[in-house]
Amino acid sequence: MTDRKIRVLVAKPGLDGHDRGAKVVARALRDAGMEVIYTGLRQTPDMIVDSAVQEDVDVVGLSILSGAHMALLPLIAQKLQAADMAQVLLVAGGIIPEEDIPALNEAGVHGVFIPGTSTQDIVRFIKENVSLD
Repeated sequence: MTDRKIRVLVAKPGLDGHDRGAKVVARALRDAGMEVIYTGLRQTPDMIVDSAVQEDVDVVGLSILSGAHMALLPLIAQKLQAADMAQVLLVAGGIIPEEDIPALNEAGVHGVFIPGTSTQDIVRFIKENVSLD
């Protein structure tokens, strides 16, 4: 058994200017014993992937409200794969229509959390899907 904490990068891709939800989730993850790195607003896919590599994270959590999720999230998944970060759990939340979730899962987004999802459900999903071995 390891004492290492799950490392989570929380990022806001694109031009979103609102990060309250991302901060609420980041705090919940931290309170659940995870190590959280928050990159701030207006991150490009390259900036997010570079940060994930530099911080050697287990999870990348993306918060997106702009409607650009079908363009940005698959691109980030591809860039993580290209950076040999395929083992990283990629999750997203925000304003994402339920009908877009299957395509995002197909593109490499492992979990999508829509408005109203409890932070406990997000914590549970991460803990169940990250192996620290």
